[in-house]
Amino acid sequence: MMKPGEFHQRDRDIHPPALTPGYKTSVARSPRYSLISLQNSVSEITGPVFGHNDVDAGDNDLLTNYAKAGQSPIGERIILHGRVLDENARPVPNTLVEIWQANAGGRYRHKKDTYLAPIDPNFGGCGRTVTDENGYFYFRTVKPGAYPWRNYVNNWRPAHIHVSVFGTAFVQRLITQCYFEGDPFIPLCPIVQTIPDADAIDQLTAKLDLKATIPLDTVAYRFDIILRGRRSTLFENRLEGN
Repeated sequence: MMKPGEFHQRDRDIHPPALTPGYKTSVARSPRYSLISLQNSVSEITGPVFGHNDVDAGDNDLLTNYAKAGQSPIGERIILHGRVLDENARPVPNTLVEIWQANAGGRYRHKKDTYLAPIDPNFGGCGRTVTDENGYFYFRTVKPGAYPWRNYVNNWRPAHIHVSVFGTAFVQRLITQCYFEGDPFIPLCPIVQTIPDADAIDQLTAKLDLKATIPLDTVAYRFDIILRGRRSTLFENRLEGN
């Protein structure tokens, strides 16, 4: 019988400190007082609950869920797939997974995104799905482009997809970012480099998966999500630990 993985507070060899001056906005946003741990109340852990009825067929296909009839987004067609697992590598079924991202040019469909790359009229940039009985999830999309950001003069964000995982209650939402294997901007990004542990960065990097690639159609990347324990995925809104 497998025993639960060890739980621990923030591991400072893995998690970035809240204040990282190289990431300029952390100077203003980092807390000045000790963090307070709050337990979930009964109302929080009993609802709302997300399930299959909240997800429509095709919500996980970003190649078609916003495109006009007969049209498709511009960019490299990819599959992002993987499993949501607990600390003992057991599947976590019926879990809502959401993603959002920039288009192939590196621009988000958001009124405050003023990057000069064009908006793709056939790409909405968001999708959702529910894990199956094996904890498996699957998205079709386009590989997002890198984009500049106002940190220092010449900083660029690596191609990335934002990932949100919901538990059995609204306050159990976990959020992270998924990067792509081989991206030269990963070691240059001030946000990524706030993470002091190379293995933790590697866990946030989707790996090329030729076994799942569809020939002459779509390149596949594998990204497994481990929710807690010693080998948990780094979640940007749970830096205090698991």
